Amino acid sequence: MPLFKHPIIDHIPSLRRYARALTGGRPDDADDLVQDTLERAYAKWHLWRIGSDLRPWLFSIMHNLFVSQVTQLKNRAAHASLDDMPEIASRATQAERLEGLDIAAAVTRLAPELREVLLLVALEDFSYAQTARALDIPIGTVMSRLARARQRLREFMDGSISPEHRVGLKVVK
Repeated sequence: MPLFKHPIIDHIPSLRRYARALTGGRPDDADDLVQDTLERAYAKWHLWRIGSDLRPWLFSIMHNLFVSQVTQLKNRAAHASLDDMPEIASRATQAERLEGLDIAAAVTRLAPELREVLLLVALEDFSYAQTARALDIPIGTVMSRLARARQRLREFMDGSISPEHRVGLKVVK
């Protein structure tokens, strides 16, 4: 199949958007994640089931790579200041723009498990089933993580918890 007609190419913009959100808006890290995802997808192309939905398969590759990178780079700070946040491409009043930056900053402060689900459902318009397949988790886990992510964002936005307060999931053995 010629490179310029490969079906993966249609998904690069959404992969880039999701990678940018996962990496806290760091463009270089996001581009590296997309590149790694595309390399892995092309290397593992024979594993994709023809007729199945390509988008969740690509996003699951990206998710797995991101989790691996986070595990390897645990000592690296995952904090992004408001100065590092990307510009929001829309005409907005000053108050709307500041609110948008506050929301973007609050999303980056969510635990990665919550942020991933929120971004796939809200930003990428994945169904619960597609999100569950992409992240390799049960649908019930998708729904509960989404509810917790939305609740945490509401708490960040109304000031009931400090934005620096970041709670992840408990590890139960």
